[in-house]
Amino acid sequence: MNMGQQRGTTGRSQVRRAELIATGRKLFADTAYDALSVDDIARHAGVAKGLIYYYFDSKRGYYLAIVEDSVAELVARAGADTDLPGAERVRRTVDGYLHYAEHHRAAYRTIVTGGIGSDAEVLAIRDTVREQLVATIAEGAYGRRILPPIARLALVGWLSGVEGTTLDWIGAPDTAGRPDRTRLGALLVRQLRATLEVIEEFVPECPAPPGPDGPLAPLGDLAPVTGSP
Repeated sequence: MNMGQQRGTTGRSQVRRAELIATGRKLFADTAYDALSVDDIARHAGVAKGLIYYYFDSKRGYYLAIVEDSVAELVARAGADTDLPGAERVRRTVDGYLHYAEHHRAAYRTIVTGGIGSDAEVLAIRDTVREQLVATIAEGAYGRRILPPIARLALVGWLSGVEGTTLDWIGAPDTAGRPDRTRLGALLVRQLRATLEVIEEFVPECPAPPGPDGPLAPLGDLAPVTGSP
């Protein structure tokens, strides 16, 4: 945590810091990082630019705080509903992930692609969120967050595919041919089902959840995609 983060932890300071981050999320959603100066940011926020330096030390610190805030929201949305049965948790995790990407497209792209010029610190934040999401999926599927290395790698591979698919999806025009979030979510969960079955082949101690009458039922996952009842 940098000094700027420490200064915005209580009372009115916390509120003001959150307001500045909200402003920054809107600004960087529409404008490239290099195209915005601290003066520009301060003008849009209606504050003296010294306040940006006070809370965040620099434009870079401000940008990283915005990325971290976006990541926290993504993880919170994807990991909500922890009291649900495992299969429903997995579905809700995927849906929450897609919901965030659909409604925060610029922030999602920054998180997944590594930000400005594949920024090392943003990439580190991205790797952290990947680990958290993989652990959330593992807990929903197996009831535990720590997995054998090959099982974890399989889920990382699935999540990498989800990232690429989601980037393409949010970049596609909103036309009749673009699948809605429900259909895409069903497809991704169905692909996850296949991944869990492959994991079982390589790691018998990580059995795939039960089939049609149990968690992650294939027909139920695929119905929104195929139109099956």
